[in-house]
Amino acid sequence: MCGIVGYIGEREATPIILAGLKRLEYRGYDSAGIALIEHHHSNGKTASTGNSATLNIKKCKGKVTQLEDLIRKMPKTSKLGIGHTRWATHGAPSDINSHPHTDQTKRLALIHNGIIENYSAIKETLIQRGHTFESETDTEVLAHLVGEFYSDGRNLTEAVRLALSEVIGAYGVAVIAKDSPDEIVCARKGSPIVIGVGDNENFIASDAAAIVSYTRNVIYLSDNEIATITRDGIKTRTIGDVEVTKDIEAITIKLDEIEKGGYEHFMLKEIHEQPSTVRDAMRGRVIEDEGSIVLGGLRNHLTHIRNAKRILITACGTSYHAALIGKYMLEQLAQVPVDVEYASEFRYRNPVVTEGDVMFVISQSGETADTLAAMREAKRKGALALGIVNVVGSTIARESDGGVYIHAGPEIGVASTKAFTSQVTVFALLSIMLGRMKSLSVVDGKELIRALLALPEQIKTILESSEPVIKEIVKEFKTADHFLYLGRGYNYPVALEGALKLKEISYIHAEGYPAAEMKHGPIALIDKEMPVVVVAPHDDVYEKVLSNIQEVRARGGRIIIIASEGDTGIEKLAEKVIYIPETISMLLPILSVIPLQLLSYYMATARGANIDQPRNLAKSVTVE
Repeated sequence: MCGIVGYIGEREATPIILAGLKRLEYRGYDSAGIALIEHHHSNGKTASTGNSATLNIKKCKGKVTQLEDLIRKMPKTSKLGIGHTRWATHGAPSDINSHPHTDQTKRLALIHNGIIENYSAIKETLIQRGHTFESETDTEVLAHLVGEFYSDGRNLTEAVRLALSEVIGAYGVAVIAKDSPDEIVCARKGSPIVIGVGDNENFIASDAAAIVSYTRNVIYLSDNEIATITRDGIKTRTIGDVEVTKDIEAITIKLDEIEKGGYEHFMLKEIHEQPSTVRDAMRGRVIEDEGSIVLGGLRNHLTHIRNAKRILITACGTSYHAALIGKYMLEQLAQVPVDVEYASEFRYRNPVVTEGDVMFVISQSGETADTLAAMREAKRKGALALGIVNVVGSTIARESDGGVYIHAGPEIGVASTKAFTSQVTVFALLSIMLGRMKSLSVVDGKELIRALLALPEQIKTILESSEPVIKEIVKEFKTADHFLYLGRGYNYPVALEGALKLKEISYIHAEGYPAAEMKHGPIALIDKEMPVVVVAPHDDVYEKVLSNIQEVRARGGRIIIIASEGDTGIEKLAEKVIYIPETISMLLPILSVIPLQLLSYYMATARGANIDQPRNLAKSVTVE
């Protein structure tokens, strides 16, 4: 979750670290900090031994801009440093709980993403040895533990390695020390670390977006690996002290993909990118004249997938809603039972998994801790584990048996938008591919593909036409305390997603329900103050949804409807109607979710909320 950045080289470290932290602030923005090694000079030469350097640390509660103000007067001569932007786990956001943390002797500084599960036991042991602690964090305990080994005369790498050997939990760490002023030591287990390879300079980050301005050559650390980084070299070992040779890979991110491009917020930019990102999810995968689909990342597993008696899908948050739609698609076209699980629950209930099962794990970042753990559990039990991820080179992408990239490009806004529609598009491709391998006809395959290929222009139409109506809705309902979202069939998960978006960025309480389930409890909430958003396009359950709308009207609910173009008759049932183009039922979610994304965005804007960095949230949940 937290953002980690580090630099060692010939340039001034501070601006590089600050720029990287700003790019990573979507990963956590409760507090920020920086640690710099300042070399002492003698006769014009830089010393590099003994007490020849100073460790300077500045940190504060708040965003990176506040850290920037704090360090404005610091010397700008450091060539080595690490920085951190935090999403709080242990300890509330505060100056003291901010990273970096130091050891007992103040000789080293450590930044950390993850959770040290056995920190209490380690802390108690260290207290008995005379240590005192300033913060409430597990990270300070880890810093002190590293310091214990470092004070015994070991080098910094060995001290970090031995400390991590005693740790239970997840971590991405970076450590510097004033007695080792020419190196950064970093390690990972469960939390990503990428090392940028430059010319007489090197970088570290928890996300490649932080360093793409400086290098496109990177090394991805794997779990239980530790790296020692100098200006001109990178040495990698396992935590068990076995040398590892790492390949240098190329970053595919483009710089303009991580800029706002004239939009006020990343979220709005990413909503408007969806005509392109949905098209990119299909690019090179559609054989239109055969009504079939090719997914290269699954080519070695087609027989296994086709013969599977059950498919499992696991995910968290927005990806879970995409998984629910994927379930409906796969069961309709491939006629295979599909179970969808919250990844956070899957691994803790001794799930029934057999060697014939296929599991799809969905994660935008490819680093979601619960989803990664669920995948590993399924693999351990013999299932074929396949990833549907966005970030190339991510842990799920590397550890899965195969999978499909969604090709949505970097998603910076914390509230996921374009990743959701790309995930659903990939599920449509997967369902058509499996359907054609079974009983789906060429004619039906062609019809589905034609509808798929029409989606980008249809999304563009929605973006152009729906904003005026949505802004009127916002004026009317921006002071509402609660919203209810209803949908049926393929659009029930859309109701869930619409409610989640509103909660995430506007802080309005919202619930999504299958429309027919309203009578089983939620109808008690409906009165003349309750806005009810109903997703009611022309599909197989249209008439049923109309009946549910009448039930809301009878109790005075304030009705907003997402309807199909041309359905003017539905206007008499609602205060406001937002129209979307018609398409095949299974593809409707890709269209019907667009107005709900915009509704949440403009509602949050009207209420003065922080769109791209909503409170208490972070983009990539890399801790349990």
